[in-house]
Amino acid sequence: MKLLTVFTPTFNRSYCLGKCYESLKNQTNKEFTWLIIDDGSTDGTQELVDSWKKENHIEIVYIWQENQGMHGAHNTAYEIITTELNVCIDSDDYMPDDAVEKIVRFWKGNGSEKVSGIVGLDLFTNGQLIGTILPENLQTSTLFNLYNKYGVKGDKKLVYRTELTKKYPYPIFKDERYIGLAYKYYKLDQEYKLLIMNEPLCIVEYLPDGSSVNMLKQYRNNPKGFAFYRKELMKLPFASFTFKLRQAVHYVSSSLMSKNKVFLKEVPNKALTAIALPFGLLLYLYIITKTKVA
Repeated sequence: MKLLTVFTPTFNRSYCLGKCYESLKNQTNKEFTWLIIDDGSTDGTQELVDSWKKENHIEIVYIWQENQGMHGAHNTAYEIITTELNVCIDSDDYMPDDAVEKIVRFWKGNGSEKVSGIVGLDLFTNGQLIGTILPENLQTSTLFNLYNKYGVKGDKKLVYRTELTKKYPYPIFKDERYIGLAYKYYKLDQEYKLLIMNEPLCIVEYLPDGSSVNMLKQYRNNPKGFAFYRKELMKLPFASFTFKLRQAVHYVSSSLMSKNKVFLKEVPNKALTAIALPFGLLLYLYIITKTKVA
């Protein structure tokens, strides 16, 4: 049985998905399955994937579903995956030729049920590191501490144990398509640490139609999902007051956008949210003036 599943959520990305395929086809270690979760594409993605399957270079599993958004595609992937490890490579990203080999070798030498998985590095397409390296004096850390205690910056690549990613499914809100994926990761942080691996595992291209460059629109179009996400982050037992206050500000803003009249009753810390109210109102006004509902 293969050790790793590389899964790719995609939505109308047939124009760029080939880069990901070529990188997986060129892997020095083929001990993986490529799982594609097609989140409602209408651009010929299925026909393209069918042609790749016929080439038989790598094992490909293709699943089509009605559009649910990135988190819904993640839910479906985690339900299906049976390998010990999984890693998400987005449809506009791809892997260095030796990435799978590095993951497999590192996990076989260091992995155990005492950790949740591996955190590695992301690169820009020009080979430049995204953000900062991981702390070289640490072998393990939670994802939260990497960013909030050790000052790590920039996107990083996460390889998780599949039995853990099946926990904490993302809720689906009607007519919304986005929830912060870190909800699951910070939940797992409360139980396990990640192995630190200062090796590039993914090459990232931030395309104009990607979620990373359209975040204000995401806020406007998915207020219930963002309110849920911020409320959950406010509950984190290891988070600082400043971190929780920032989440409360965003919670207020998203609650106003979703027209939730009882949001103060639903929040885990009413006093903190009361402090955040004026700042949340200002953020709400800023977002609605900069965006429009899709």
